[in-house]
Amino acid sequence: MLRVVAIGGGTGLSTLLRGLKKYAPHTPGIEGPAPKSDLAGITDLTAVVTVTDDGGSSGRLRKEFNILPPGDIRNCLVALSEDEALLSRIFQYRFAAGEGLEGHNFGNLFVTALTAVTGDFAEAVRESSKILATRGTIFPSTVANVQLEALMNDGSTVFGETNITASKLRIVRLRMVPENAQPLPETLEAIAKADMITIGPGSLFTSLVPNLLVRGIPEAIAASKGIKVYICNLMTQANESLGLTASDHIRKLYEHAGTPIFDYALVNVAPISESLQAKYALEGASRIFVDRDAIESLGVRCISGNFVAEGDTVRHSTDRVAAELLKLAASAA
Repeated sequence: MLRVVAIGGGTGLSTLLRGLKKYAPHTPGIEGPAPKSDLAGITDLTAVVTVTDDGGSSGRLRKEFNILPPGDIRNCLVALSEDEALLSRIFQYRFAAGEGLEGHNFGNLFVTALTAVTGDFAEAVRESSKILATRGTIFPSTVANVQLEALMNDGSTVFGETNITASKLRIVRLRMVPENAQPLPETLEAIAKADMITIGPGSLFTSLVPNLLVRGIPEAIAASKGIKVYICNLMTQANESLGLTASDHIRKLYEHAGTPIFDYALVNVAPISESLQAKYALEGASRIFVDRDAIESLGVRCISGNFVAEGDTVRHSTDRVAAELLKLAASAA
């Protein structure tokens, strides 16, 4: 049985958790299907989630209530919940009208209210997990009130995640403000005990790198005896990773972590439809080029396969990615 820590943010992390959840034990007292038994099960599933968002509903709540942004946490709560079909409808419900309510997600308000009741954001997340009967534990990467600052390719600096994402300049390097943000002790403990640690998929600079800027997290990953897997994005992203290859993504993560941290890279080599590629091309985005030799020259073993699922957008196949990760963990044990 495996202990798994998944690190990231945005829709990428919740997509991954949705697949891994199927191998985790369901919450005691909650009826539901047994975990899949054809592969090794997960005894402990932990999500470590970035908390640098300052836009939309999360940004408004952050300013008005001086709390950490709940949006990415909300997505993970829904992904790990027992009754995801109903909860996703409730928690992702966005108020279309109402003074002060318009634009807010119910799930964001729920976490905000629990923070006020408990007096602690991390405790609010823990209590939310109990209420929603999640098949895993969720930790914010830090409980410090942090922001991002980016050095751009023209030498200028841009402050705040929303402004960084909106900039047309290329990001050279990120820093976290304040720089001494600390992780929860429970996060470091989970990483130390993990049999497998994953980072990705997700926006390179705004979902993945911020976790590696929290003091102690990259060092804990590097020191962990578990296998470390980078799950490569499927497409490049405007203002984040245009023109970057798969190995470039790994190098950027290494630069910010200050140390090599991956044993494996999971990359998609299956085709993506012409129609969806054309849709992404309108934003200047394209398939990420998998430069296998360059990846392996970094000491990272490349695991390739069909990990894509198509809909209105290109997403990772939750089931195929989860199955491949558990096979990898089992073979490395």
